[in-house]
Amino acid sequence: MTEFRRLNPSEIDVRVSTVSEKGCSLLLYKDARVDQNILDETFGLFGWQRKHEIIGENLYCTVSVKNPETGEWVSKQDVGTESYTEKEKGQASDSFKRACFNLGIGRELYTAPFIWVNAGDVEISKGSNGKATTYDRFYVADIGYDENGNINYLVVYKQKPKVKVFTFGDKKPAAKPVNDKISEKEKQYLLAMCEKAGVKPEEFFHNGIDNLEAKHYTGAITKLQGIIDQKGKK
Repeated sequence: MTEFRRLNPSEIDVRVSTVSEKGCSLLLYKDARVDQNILDETFGLFGWQRKHEIIGENLYCTVSVKNPETGEWVSKQDVGTESYTEKEKGQASDSFKRACFNLGIGRELYTAPFIWVNAGDVEISKGSNGKATTYDRFYVADIGYDENGNINYLVVYKQKPKVKVFTFGDKKPAAKPVNDKISEKEKQYLLAMCEKAGVKPEEFFHNGIDNLEAKHYTGAITKLQGIIDQKGKK
């Protein structure tokens, strides 16, 4: 069965979990778009599918992927929880993300260390309920994994002002060689996204798609997805 690659820093979101006068704790998570991109990248646009159904009073999602080696469909299912805004949409998105976790996408986030930001590095105020809160936003600047896929290096920054607030691990893993090129499967996925976005690969990739380095792969996907999203709004 195909294994999913690990998440890149730009694909990981950071959420404030708890806040007190002493500081705040943070959680790492992924959104549904990351799951969709990785499913497309790994199995192709026609190699996976999702289905939602109500069981009892809860909304479940089943995500199925096609094993490229055997042609067999493999499915994982999970239930969603309500969001604070839109009940049905929140349950649909959450159940999809949970099912993708069951498949293995982003499962490494479960190995994240406890992330604590001291009060001196975060602006804390009192909310309308009298409890401590913060409106600061954070992001993952860098992340590394060991051979088992566990997080062994993590750097988190506050967005404004840009300040490093958390570091885990003593040594950053060795980076890929700068001349490491994308795989043929990754190339075909980018070509499919170019077609969907309505752009010519030779114009989008100034140095040619065959010369695209692996470290720029995720950035290319993000840019193409942005073009696709803009087309959908017109």
